[in-house]
Amino acid sequence: MANAPLSPYRFVWPLVRMMDPERAHGIAVKALEMGILPRPCIVKDDVLQVHLWDLDFPNPVGLAAGFDKDARVYDGMLAQGFGFVEVGSITPNPQPGNPKPRLFRLIDDKAIINRMGFNSEGHDASVRRLKQRNRAQGIVGVNLGKNKETEDAAADYEIGARNFGALADYMVINVSSPNTPGLRALQGPEPLRELLVRTKTALVDATKDLRTPPLLLKIAPDLTDEDKADIAQVTTEVGIDGLIVTNTTIERPDSLQSAHRGETGGLSGRPLFEASTRVLAEMHQATDGKMVLVGVGGIENAKQAYEKILAGASLVQLYSAMVYQGPGIAAAINRELAVMLKADGFTSVLDAVGQKSP
Repeated sequence: MANAPLSPYRFVWPLVRMMDPERAHGIAVKALEMGILPRPCIVKDDVLQVHLWDLDFPNPVGLAAGFDKDARVYDGMLAQGFGFVEVGSITPNPQPGNPKPRLFRLIDDKAIINRMGFNSEGHDASVRRLKQRNRAQGIVGVNLGKNKETEDAAADYEIGARNFGALADYMVINVSSPNTPGLRALQGPEPLRELLVRTKTALVDATKDLRTPPLLLKIAPDLTDEDKADIAQVTTEVGIDGLIVTNTTIERPDSLQSAHRGETGGLSGRPLFEASTRVLAEMHQATDGKMVLVGVGGIENAKQAYEKILAGASLVQLYSAMVYQGPGIAAAINRELAVMLKADGFTSVLDAVGQKSP
């Protein structure tokens, strides 16, 4: 395999690591808005193309929700080589999120802890920006959250379905963030069934004269076997279009070394890889391989992206590794992933899905 070009981010990282993480994130978003970040050589290869839900993904490597919370830089991230970008989580009304500091780098562990709490400019701001996008430039999904004070959680997701149904290429219900009180309880079978049915009904009603975007559910890694079985059953019965596996974890592995390892919030990055991949394989098995799965959690390189695919993922997403490697990571992963797929005799990503699932 030819050596990949070195990322210019290696010159920037020493400065980035000295900054407050949230300030660094804000600067990155601003730089993308201004179009001043260098762009990598985009990898185009037939073996990487994925056709799902009547959408043509140029490659399977997406940007997970959390980076572009308010739909500000989806075009800029598509231009960095991501096959799709997920914006959000977006709440109906603006809310500030949790008090700062709320974002922490665990540099020694190549991990992140966040307790952002769905800080969001609200639906109106993102709707306005998404109405301006050229859909031919790439695939953009919308990840929906609920406002902290909303008691009828399903109502917030219904509002999201109505507001973004005509704008999203796909839509995600996020009930797995650990940073909004009571949110993860919505993964229980009865609350989940009501939430999915109401959101799906609102989405179909809002798009009856248009294309209805596929509806996905993002789940936590911290689930019991009974939880996973219930989610598989309910999502199959309701008939949603996919699962995103997984969100951040509230667990803290003993192996963590960084000073911030005890901070409250969701842990993402390298320490999440094994657990999230295990849950992915289990959900692939629980849904008999019939549910589209998006694999997220700890991906840093092509080998790990490939492992997610072999475990059952048709698409993958990352975010935390980009903090340490820069936005060119998508192109780097795609370059090597294409070689790996061909070396194993696969002619497409979908041919490899679940080939090493238990």
